[in-house]
Amino acid sequence: MIRGFALQGAQMLLVLLLSPLLTGFVRKVKARLLRRQGPPLLQPYLDLIRLMRKDVVLAESASWLFRVIPYIVVAGTWVAASLVPTFGSGLMFSWSADLIAIIALLGSARFFLALAGLDVGTSFGGIGSSREVMIASLAEPAMLMIVFTLALIAGSTQLSTMAAYMLSGEEGLRVSLGLALLALIIVAIAENARIPIDNPATHLELTMVHEAMVLEYSGRHLALIDLSSELKLLLYISLIGCLFAPWGIAGPDASAQAHAIGVVTYLAKLAVGGFLLAVFETAISKMRVFRVPAFLGAALMLGLLATLLMFVSRSL
Repeated sequence: MIRGFALQGAQMLLVLLLSPLLTGFVRKVKARLLRRQGPPLLQPYLDLIRLMRKDVVLAESASWLFRVIPYIVVAGTWVAASLVPTFGSGLMFSWSADLIAIIALLGSARFFLALAGLDVGTSFGGIGSSREVMIASLAEPAMLMIVFTLALIAGSTQLSTMAAYMLSGEEGLRVSLGLALLALIIVAIAENARIPIDNPATHLELTMVHEAMVLEYSGRHLALIDLSSELKLLLYISLIGCLFAPWGIAGPDASAQAHAIGVVTYLAKLAVGGFLLAVFETAISKMRVFRVPAFLGAALMLGLLATLLMFVSRSL
């Protein structure tokens, strides 16, 4: 019991501490690719500390919900990120680490964040919230098709079971898995408001999505919003690693050495994922808002095609 609590607490602490580092690593790699010095690797930690020390400035029209939403968003995102198996599977709360439950937690956090953008009544907040809901309405069906495909393959939506099945090698290489991976990458880019959907490094009024919803936040509230964004990015990279590259994940009754190897392997997965994200964002430009439905429509079609291929292959 004590060992189970310790491992689960270690995973929760690990994702919380590594999420700003992952964001700093992506920024550093992008700067290096552009032949710039770039910010320090630990700059996201310094930004969070600086914001936590600042006073909160609230608009006169802000309600109590506007003040509570940052805590709800960071709590929901942190719980969702902590449920994804990182260095070990079969942890104490792994029974609740269901892929559909994680999607529901992220959807709830997105709903409250869009509500915060509408609460103050500014034009930018309304634009950001409407665009966020539009992107979510296209990304969530694609995500559900990905879930259906993986559930048909692994026979479960529980992440530890899915990771163990993928690690066993029983299924081998499948076209459906490749299509689902591509669809999940597109959804991850859209959900994290990364290029080409949005540029988190700019504040252009006519193009920003996520930043428009949080323009009225300051101080510790803005720090919590930024931390939730960093946790969300780590969550999706962890999810891709858990489902499609589950190597190194320790089993339920593994030794301390196996869990240590799992931590090192997890750090390597985050480094590879962050590097590939930086390379992709450097090589591509931001698209127009009106082209986003076509971009996410491709993810939906890939997920649908993966599901249909699974049905066809199982019926033969």
